[in-house]
Amino acid sequence: MKRYPTTLIIAGSDCSGGAGIQADVKTCAALGVFATTAITAVTAQNTMGVRGVYAVSPEMVKAQIEAVMDDFAVDTVKVGMLCNAAIAGAVADALEQYRDVPVILDPVMVSTSRHKLLDDDAVAVVRRRLFPLATLVTPNCDEAAMLADVPVTSIDEMRVAAGRLMEAGCKAVLVKGGHLQGAQSVDLLFGMSQPERAFEAAFCHTNNTHGTGCTLSSAIAACMARGYDLPAAVEAAKTYVTGAIEAGADVFAGHGHGALNHAFAPLPLQATIEM
Repeated sequence: MKRYPTTLIIAGSDCSGGAGIQADVKTCAALGVFATTAITAVTAQNTMGVRGVYAVSPEMVKAQIEAVMDDFAVDTVKVGMLCNAAIAGAVADALEQYRDVPVILDPVMVSTSRHKLLDDDAVAVVRRRLFPLATLVTPNCDEAAMLADVPVTSIDEMRVAAGRLMEAGCKAVLVKGGHLQGAQSVDLLFGMSQPERAFEAAFCHTNNTHGTGCTLSSAIAACMARGYDLPAAVEAAKTYVTGAIEAGADVFAGHGHGALNHAFAPLPLQATIEM
């Protein structure tokens, strides 16, 4: 019997379709991976901003995770928006039961429109309980600065922040440099068992960048579900996100920060893993 490469996505819903669970599912589908989900929050938002957030109960979040994990052969987990400390704790409680499954943790803290998406007391829970469970943590520069309590405005400062996050228990950190100024978008990968690696792409001038962080982290999880090792998964994910940005750069997708074109070059979903 064969099965699909499978990812569990733990994140919030974005009704505008550009970020969150919706972007994650689109990304997995485009990369030939079967996506399962556990929804942590429902948001009312569009490309111009977040209007409201409704958190799912911690018990229901944990129940969703366990329902999927008890039934499916899950290859990777992607964790996104957690909203509050109770949900972060519930996710940690659930994932501690499945320590052999790689976890990609995207510490979603602030939306593109600058709306706060993670309570202050949840940050400590993420650092204390989820960092040690994560195979990779993928903060952007703003998130790395908040988590490491250092300014991050240059590549050298990205290195300093990554070092602090590694000291806090992260096995590997990908600091995303898309918020920095320059002709290139540079992401830096740090790990305890590997040298620093830089992943570069030409900067694309477009407002359609809503959900790039969600898309990148879910793409890494999808590529790892298909058998890539971590550096290869990051490289392939970076290439995919760059292509999705470029493919949707000049398309109207809302009046603010529009979505990427996740389906610009979809791969087929094929059952290739023997059970």
